[in-house]
Amino acid sequence: MTITEQPTTTETIPHFIAGSRREGSGRTAPVFNPALGTVAREVALASADEVAEAIAAAKAAFPAWRDLSIAKRQAIMFRFRELLVARKDDLARIITAEHGKVHSDALGEIARAIEVVELATAFPLMTKGEFSENVSTGVDVYSLRQPLGVVGIISPFNFPAMVPLWFAPIALAAGNSVVLKPSEKDPSAAVFIAELYAEAGLPAGVLTVVHGDKEAVDVLLTHEDVAAISFVGSTPIAQYVYETGSKHGKRVQALGGAKNHMLVLPDADLDVTADAAVNAGFGSAGERCMAISVVLAVESIADELQAKIAERMQGIRTGDGTRDNDMGPLISAAHRDKVVGYIGTAEADGATVVVDGRDPEVDGDPNGFWVKPTLLDKVPTESKAYQEEIFGPVLSIVRVASYEEGLELINANPFGNGTAIFTNDGGAARRFQNEVQVGMVGVNVPIPVPVGYHSFGGWKQSAFGQGKAYGKHAFDFYTREKVVTSRWLDPSHGGLNLGFPSN
Repeated sequence: MTITEQPTTTETIPHFIAGSRREGSGRTAPVFNPALGTVAREVALASADEVAEAIAAAKAAFPAWRDLSIAKRQAIMFRFRELLVARKDDLARIITAEHGKVHSDALGEIARAIEVVELATAFPLMTKGEFSENVSTGVDVYSLRQPLGVVGIISPFNFPAMVPLWFAPIALAAGNSVVLKPSEKDPSAAVFIAELYAEAGLPAGVLTVVHGDKEAVDVLLTHEDVAAISFVGSTPIAQYVYETGSKHGKRVQALGGAKNHMLVLPDADLDVTADAAVNAGFGSAGERCMAISVVLAVESIADELQAKIAERMQGIRTGDGTRDNDMGPLISAAHRDKVVGYIGTAEADGATVVVDGRDPEVDGDPNGFWVKPTLLDKVPTESKAYQEEIFGPVLSIVRVASYEEGLELINANPFGNGTAIFTNDGGAARRFQNEVQVGMVGVNVPIPVPVGYHSFGGWKQSAFGQGKAYGKHAFDFYTREKVVTSRWLDPSHGGLNLGFPSN
């Protein structure tokens, strides 16, 4: 279904502006239930004027929110955390209905988001300044960290709750107001989160949700009242967001795509490794930027590892996320067709299709957007199926002769988001973490997503701009430093002295 200019009888997901739901005034887009392959609802697509209205509401709300006492702001953060924990099952059901991931996976997404919400409650510690007394006679110098103003967040479809909650809690806690533009493919989670914040006591206008497509994104990137942009998505769009936002004077952090490799050395525990490869390759149907998509297997153990992975794949239950399944559908028919196309490309380029997920039988409606877990072996590195991000449940095995050859392939890849090594050799692991040119590294950990109090971010074409997601870097990104030099005359001075202070 294409975007329509005409109103429909289908329920339309509204914006959330100035503390309440707001109906759109123009275009809409379909929101599918991916497990059924049918349109469940429509979502309003904001015009440039509507986005500007949302930004104006955020700007108007900013001064009072910035000046609210730390104690009151922190209390709201704590209340939101309690509400999110209490309502996580409701939010997970929303995610499953619109994204398609199974309910347990949706709960796992929310659990990782709660880590960052909990970190945000510590903002009084994370945003403290510094003080130097008596730098000159009677002169003190101290620094302050102050919020930026209006912050824009542009989040992707694959984690409709976690990614907004990577950014918004810290931006809000630091005293900014936020305009969130979620993916139009699964937008309801963002509205749910905004309403929880309102219930927690967040003043109207401090968190706005505005739905839209490129028209809405471009307003956020160019509007003079938006001070910073946080983005997660594909590398081409991340680069566009970074270049456009930076050109218009904004701080930008734009996290892009990935092609994550797992290097398996001959001394690795192959049962542990096979479990890890299956979990990291097929969780959330492979629609995550930290999924393992390539297993670099040293030749001497490649056959055995391939067999162990294939065996485990037979037990993965694919189907409707509301049922007792392990993996759900892909987000859209177009994306399903793209993923299927990569499997065909790999096969045409000489790869062996060990487990074929095309034309699957699943525990779900046959019209859903299904691709079952797929295992490819002996994938040529010249194939687009190796070189490009597939973003689906396709795991490729590339055979290498040695550690050195595997490392060379990883470092030659244009992406640098995540990687892993599986080995029982501490020296090899230590060498790998030093030599690999990737931002997040796992040692016998397949998806090395840092915990909330560290920071998330890749290298090379996986990240553009300033700062990382969450952790201390995020507090630095959403604030700016002001340094004050102060002198208060001693009461015994007896008069004014307007001269420049000297030692």
